[in-house]
Amino acid sequence: MKTIINRDFTRLWYGQAVSKVGDYVFNTTLVLWIATKLGYHKSWAAGAVSGVLIAGLVAMFAIAPAAGVFADRWNRKRTMLRMDAVRAVLVGGLAAVAFLPADRLPVGVWLALIYAVVFAVNAAGTFFGPSRMAVVPDVVDGPAEIAKASGITQSTDALAGMIGPPLAAPLLFAGGVQWAIVINALSYVVSFMMIRTVSIPDNAPTAAERSGSRFWSEFAVGIRFFGRTRVLIVVIVSACIANFGGQAMNTLDVFFTTQNLHAAPKLYGLLGMAAGAGAIVGGLLSTRVVARIGTTKAIWTTVGTSGLLVLVYARQTSIWAAIPVIFLGLLPVAMVNAAIEPLVIQVTPRAMLGRVVSVIMPVISVTQLGSTVLIGWLFSTVMLHFHADVGGLHMGPIDTMFTITGLLFVAAAVYAYLMLPRDGVVAAAESPDEAEHVAV
Repeated sequence: MKTIINRDFTRLWYGQAVSKVGDYVFNTTLVLWIATKLGYHKSWAAGAVSGVLIAGLVAMFAIAPAAGVFADRWNRKRTMLRMDAVRAVLVGGLAAVAFLPADRLPVGVWLALIYAVVFAVNAAGTFFGPSRMAVVPDVVDGPAEIAKASGITQSTDALAGMIGPPLAAPLLFAGGVQWAIVINALSYVVSFMMIRTVSIPDNAPTAAERSGSRFWSEFAVGIRFFGRTRVLIVVIVSACIANFGGQAMNTLDVFFTTQNLHAAPKLYGLLGMAAGAGAIVGGLLSTRVVARIGTTKAIWTTVGTSGLLVLVYARQTSIWAAIPVIFLGLLPVAMVNAAIEPLVIQVTPRAMLGRVVSVIMPVISVTQLGSTVLIGWLFSTVMLHFHADVGGLHMGPIDTMFTITGLLFVAAAVYAYLMLPRDGVVAAAESPDEAEHVAV
């Protein structure tokens, strides 16, 4: 196995990479299973498919804030191992049931099982994610390597997103749904085995930390720290503005392909491939960019650059011209994502990382969900027949919304520029006690 940064990070990365591919295969398989098997030609199929997304989001909203407290209390390595074991058992159990003929159980029971497993797997992920982020400073050395590790992680996630979904369909239709689900269960086993071999310093909780009586006070400390830390507020506000606009593009891109780019639907996948390639390259380049200009400057410059490229993308009328633009547009997006993690680690005391991450994740998810609902409603109602001429340019419904998306990115960049330290110097409390009095 080729070493990336060092042996411990390589093993942590390898387990996460395999697990991510398995997650994409699993999620895509469930969508296809419901749409083409359980709900085939049924009027409720679309709603049943959306239930998979809703189950995951509900787990995030309901469990993540509490999970952050426990992720800070518990031994991080044991937490990751236990969550991988839990997820392997849950997904493996669903695979075992899936070996039954579909008509042996009512469709409602199948859907209930799917939603329950998706909820539980995502709930376990809310414990795993903050713990994994908190151990990164333990397995790499210093801010430069943390930034490099973040960039590699972003590229790996993008690559997994390109590999996983195309694998799901042939696995489902050639081998059966159970085998596609088994792959995800095995991916958690691989992650478990890799994490076991990583050398992570023990952060065993004290007797006071093991006491349940401090839960609410610790939760409140985390919320107060987040609310008083300017850098974290800027990060989450900027991320929400950009994610709101970005989700609009995800929702409408297929219509943009056929209506504005005048391309056949089968070519839509080329845009996804270009975006994925841009995310991979951007993640790999992020280390050099962040090291050269600093994390705070990297956030507003990359978000602003992406916004300008989205404005260019909105005016395209040929898919062959749009492909390089969307590739370039995803380069800075991946860079800003890679810059956020080191910045959050830098300004947050190690003992509070779980709580901080568990605030950021649900808020961004709510933003994405709200954007999806609002854009879908606007596109089918208010903007359905919208046309206008602005400065000699003809504006239709989709390119207008993409233009607004680009302007939202620019607005997020301006906000970050005005609110983040201009010299790039940020400070953090060294302990949870000091964090009560710190504002960055």
